[in-house]
Amino acid sequence: MKPVEFEGVNRVFGEDQPQYIPLPVQKDEKGRVISCWELTDEEIEKIKETKRIWIGQLTFNEPLQPILPSVDKKTIEDAEY
Repeated sequence: MKPVEFEGVNRVFGEDQPQYIPLPVQKDEKGRVISCWELTDEEIEKIKETKRIWIGQLTFNEPLQPILPSVDKKTIEDAEY
């Protein structure tokens, strides 16, 4: 799975940090950050088989930030919080 560019990208996290994969995102004035990830054919097959995804977050011992996984960008854009 890899992060991919999409229409609306206005920032790239980790761009100058070689230890990380650059993460293109769309960040808005509310602080909402949207990224898009492309799966390999093997990953798609694994999801079909298990119906599961795993999410790892590096918190650096700071509070955990909420996440909203989705298969549709509009779901994230329309979320109330």
